[in-house]
Amino acid sequence: MSHSVRRHLRVDIAEYDASIRRFIPGYEAMLAEAAGAVAAVSPALVLDLGAGTGALAAAILERAEVGVVELVDVDPEMLDQARIRLAAAGGRARFALRSFDDPFPACDAVTASLALHHIPTPEAKGALFRRAAEALRPGGIVVVADVTLPADPAGRDAGFRAWADHLVASGIEEHRAWEHFAEWAAEDTYFPLEEELRLLREAGLEARCAWREGPSTVLVGTKPR
Repeated sequence: MSHSVRRHLRVDIAEYDASIRRFIPGYEAMLAEAAGAVAAVSPALVLDLGAGTGALAAAILERAEVGVVELVDVDPEMLDQARIRLAAAGGRARFALRSFDDPFPACDAVTASLALHHIPTPEAKGALFRRAAEALRPGGIVVVADVTLPADPAGRDAGFRAWADHLVASGIEEHRAWEHFAEWAAEDTYFPLEEELRLLREAGLEARCAWREGPSTVLVGTKPR
């Protein structure tokens, strides 16, 4: 899998962290919820898939209960920004320029923030969840912070309307908000919450929705002990 954030979001990499806060409702709260869920299992090793500039990894590494976070991404520009952001973390932050389609090492948590919506089909996402579950030690977790939208047309339209309202409130003109959605649709697929939970459960994980604000969602799948 290849992916360029600069091309996809049409933003300069140095501006990504400011832009994503305008694009995603409740972004800071979403990261905090995801980091808290990870810290709750006191992981020795966390794999952060599609780690980008390291925002989620930074939130996770603030927790003393966490050992090492390995940031995995195929976009070298994003990982370069992550290295700068996490320089103070020393050996607790590791960086891997590779796809999250590659094999996972044994770990205690697998995380992803705004990365897995680039997986286009339920079958492919289910396969990733199964690989993550196999890599997890008993009691480990998958934590996904991403966008979910209803399957029914009326609910989906309402979800996009609420999302557009957030972009407008963040200073983006309404017509541009809808243009963003059309541009992102070339690479993004937003599944319903219920389908995400089903895929986690079919991978053998105990799944729940830990947090939600509009389309922004935190899902947790726990591997039974």
